[in-house]
Amino acid sequence: MVTIEVGGRPLVLLPQKAALLPQSHTLLVADAHIGKAVSFRALGVPVPRGTTSDTLARLSGLVERHGVRRVVFLGDLLHSARSHAAATLSAFARWRERHAALDLLLVRGNHDDRAGDPPASLRIEVVDEPHLDGGFALCHHPQPHEAAYVLAGHLHPCVALGGRAHDRLRLPCFHLGERVGVLPAFGSFTGMHALERGPADRVFVIADDELRELPS
Repeated sequence: MVTIEVGGRPLVLLPQKAALLPQSHTLLVADAHIGKAVSFRALGVPVPRGTTSDTLARLSGLVERHGVRRVVFLGDLLHSARSHAAATLSAFARWRERHAALDLLLVRGNHDDRAGDPPASLRIEVVDEPHLDGGFALCHHPQPHEAAYVLAGHLHPCVALGGRAHDRLRLPCFHLGERVGVLPAFGSFTGMHALERGPADRVFVIADDELRELPS
């Protein structure tokens, strides 16, 4: 993991595609897209099973490893209305029971508007963006805020690397600008998008379990 300073405050970047606000023991997770695979299967698209279980297992690992007291989801927690399938919500409920003491907050994103809020039984506080917290503006859409550094998701940022044999590799990344930082998508079944890099932007690439800052 890598600790940096943004907006005058510490932020810990994790190679598991999440970030920590160490002063408040808060884990930031963008674009979990729980239930995306079941949504695709409901439309007749054959996609792998087990992605929701994998996403929740990785989330549990981070909560336990880092002594997290609160998780803030930066939008797109559930993928669609079809994510309310019984098996998906049952898996989420078991996860919630295992972490009953955690405070959970969802900053609504565009997919949350379509999926609807999660069931009340999951005890997730739901708010609209921007949510001001500890000097940060926690958002889904990466748009500057007049008074705070923005931490957001939505774009599923990655870096596209090319080799001598004309092969290409895309790796998820943290893309941190002067006023807005974008976290990689946390979900196990999500796409990625290469962002244009500004001269002052810092980009941290995730390769396996390592974080590497790209030179400017």
